[in-house]
Amino acid sequence: MNILIAMDSLKGSLSSIEANKACEEGFLQADSRFRIETVPVADGGEGTVEALVYAADGQFFEAEVTGPLGKIVKARYGILGGGRTGVIEAAEACGLPLLKRDERNPMEATAFGLGELIHEVIEKGCTEIIVGLGGSATNDAGIGMLQALGYRFLDDNGEDVRFGGKELIRISEIDDSGVSERLKDIKFRVACDVTNPLYGMQGAAHVFAPQKGADPEMVLELDKGLEHFAQAVLSQLQINLQEIRGAGAAGGLGAAFAGFLDAELESGISLILEQTKLKEKLLKTELVITGEGKLDGQTSMGKAPAGIAQLAKEKNIPVIALAGDVSEGGAALYEAGVTAFFSIVSGPVDLETALDPEVARSNIKRAAEQIGRVWRLNKSAGL
Repeated sequence: MNILIAMDSLKGSLSSIEANKACEEGFLQADSRFRIETVPVADGGEGTVEALVYAADGQFFEAEVTGPLGKIVKARYGILGGGRTGVIEAAEACGLPLLKRDERNPMEATAFGLGELIHEVIEKGCTEIIVGLGGSATNDAGIGMLQALGYRFLDDNGEDVRFGGKELIRISEIDDSGVSERLKDIKFRVACDVTNPLYGMQGAAHVFAPQKGADPEMVLELDKGLEHFAQAVLSQLQINLQEIRGAGAAGGLGAAFAGFLDAELESGISLILEQTKLKEKLLKTELVITGEGKLDGQTSMGKAPAGIAQLAKEKNIPVIALAGDVSEGGAALYEAGVTAFFSIVSGPVDLETALDPEVARSNIKRAAEQIGRVWRLNKSAGL
């Protein structure tokens, strides 16, 4: 009775590792003979560093970098076993969680700290860097990150522009003479699950900036800045940022990584599952348990549970998904390979209570125990 548990984090409540542990405890409470393997997962956003470090027997490190509004913050990153691959999350250096709601302002927010974090990883001797883009507070097309890496963006007077999305419109010249040669030898793999262009109605400003604090007037100004920057890059470097699928990800960080750092923009969950070797782990698995905070129609579009279910489906392994909230979209989940899905919440409850870590942990454990009891009966009956 081999069971593989690969829960994504329940955002604002439990990490992937904590959710996995609660689920494992529930199954073992149902039957101590279950053979269980847990795999921490993420989809390229929050939890990417943790999932990959644990999966690859790596190490955690911490660095002090410039936060989105210029204050020093502590950013955690990882180096995988072998010491050649670093893992970072944009949110650790320039993420929305680093700001209070009334502090959000993509006109001012910078990705400078992310560049500092990259430099820190390179100094550790890494030649490959995996980047999770989710959760940035910025809309600066990644120029802050590039400034930290030695690029200069100059205005009409030959002066360096400052930080934030408001500065994009002022850029007239790009100087890469100060970029370290070492940077060219680094392979960047970027977890990016959106295909938005850099500017326009489907671009970074119009689609993502409002959740980062931009009002309608700011959105228009930011979009003009992104277009101006793209034209400057096309004119001087012959790189068409607007043609890059995913250029608008994380306030334009997708454009900076792909256009300036020659990064591969990849499906987040595919990258994570490759690194955690989940496909190989399924060879000895009879049942898969996965899940996240909310299961809905969006889950089937690049989220961790869907990626896991697709791999299991290829091997005809049943998949049960758990979540705090289960909304419409069941048909899409079934198509993705989920056999059945359940809410862990046992009755009416307010969101604050449901998100309480102890409550969530208890709910997962209870749900897992019930699934374990049914699974044990099926196995006993030879089903």
